[in-house]
Amino acid sequence: MSEQVLTDVDFHSLELHPTLLKGLDEAGFQRLTPIQALTLPPTLAGEDIAGQAQTGTGKTAAFLLSLMQRLLSKPALAEHRPGDPRALILAPTRELAIQIHKDAELLGAYTELRLGLAYGGIDYEKQRRQFDQGVDILIGTPGRLIDYYKQHVYTLRAAEVVVLDEADRMFDLGFIKDVRYLMRKCAPREQRQGMLFSATLSYRVMELAYEHMNSPRKVEVEAKTVTGARVVQKVYFPASEEKLPLLVGLLDQMEAQRSIVFVNTKHAAEQVAGRLNQLGLPTVVLSGDVPQNKRQVLLGRFASGELAILVATDVAARGLHIPEVSHVFNFDLPQDPEDYVHRIGRTARFGASGDAVSFACDRYAISLPDIEAYIGHKIDTASIDPEMIAKTPAFHFSRPPRKPERRGGRPGGGRSGSAGRRSGSGAGGGGSSNRRRHEAAEGETQSKPEATADNAAASENKPKRRRRRRPRSAADGGAAPATHPESTTE
Repeated sequence: MSEQVLTDVDFHSLELHPTLLKGLDEAGFQRLTPIQALTLPPTLAGEDIAGQAQTGTGKTAAFLLSLMQRLLSKPALAEHRPGDPRALILAPTRELAIQIHKDAELLGAYTELRLGLAYGGIDYEKQRRQFDQGVDILIGTPGRLIDYYKQHVYTLRAAEVVVLDEADRMFDLGFIKDVRYLMRKCAPREQRQGMLFSATLSYRVMELAYEHMNSPRKVEVEAKTVTGARVVQKVYFPASEEKLPLLVGLLDQMEAQRSIVFVNTKHAAEQVAGRLNQLGLPTVVLSGDVPQNKRQVLLGRFASGELAILVATDVAARGLHIPEVSHVFNFDLPQDPEDYVHRIGRTARFGASGDAVSFACDRYAISLPDIEAYIGHKIDTASIDPEMIAKTPAFHFSRPPRKPERRGGRPGGGRSGSAGRRSGSGAGGGGSSNRRRHEAAEGETQSKPEATADNAAASENKPKRRRRRRPRSAADGGAAPATHPESTTE
């Protein structure tokens, strides 16, 4: 794919259903993106595909238009029961599922197709009630979908279209068993159409495609465009204590209107956001610990422009479509090169341009060679001008607090009972007690004097103590039987 974001192919040339064309016109979509031009002709003809495409390329519209066209133009399978879904879309994260649902509402506004959305983190019963009205297209994350399926809320026996979005992320998050479970519950693959999209079409992703799809056509974009041609990338090499002043300085000098700052841990996210707020830069945090309802409120405030800075862990790197993000800052370089691609994919979406600025500090610079190898080119290095460093009060990042070790199970102190047994020896007790025992044993070994002839002789001359066994009492059944000396116990 070249720098040209849109092709010369018009949506009206695809002979789509009139209600879909009306939705496209109202949404302002006229020409196809390259990934749409590659995937729509075969999928509209009923073929299965495995597509490699980054976020922001229009792949969501590609599979939504294909499956909606099929549902509108073909009758349901004979096994279909009224109200059960005819299409299933699987997403690895709730953010991505929500975004797909929004896009489906936009494109299918005039189709009368019923949409369902299922993901964890919100009220179970409230979400279940949407199935009472019937669902044609079911969108969701694997865990919540399986919960409803096992409760017999819906069936998949007549699901004739299955879409798996961001398949590589399904593997990363450990959802692939759930994905296989759901796909096996759908209509036989001879009767259904499958579409898979992934940032990379690795061996394991293609193995999944061939396992559950009908000879899928492989569609790939050129490797040189993995990170998008309109993203201006640069990397600075600051010391760890310079990262925050440099970030503050760049936010000011680059006139960043809407920025996402990525860090590697939720503890770092809280510290960076807290410091930026102290400096008068309104900032919010998005991490895995933020409840879903609050997450949606925060994203709404950021998307509306009320807040200009979002500090996030990689939970936000995929599935979010926030318009007009001008800058992405990798405050911490990611350890996985794929995460780098998905992070900077939050900017320069749908033809816009954007900046991706990375900090390669002494802790995370080791990830840079792998990232550059993955994206296929070197990232331009930028020098740090002293004027870039904002004059802020000294600030050092602290390490996350360590959880206190529980002591117990020993006479004379600490907890007793079950808590002591958990932290002590025995099956599954591993933890801190075992570590303390090993440390004690090592200390004892180090404190022993070296063996010499004198102390060896003294040891030999020292009389051995023999343990005596207490004789049985009459209540125990008489005298104790004779035993071998080595079998005596305390």
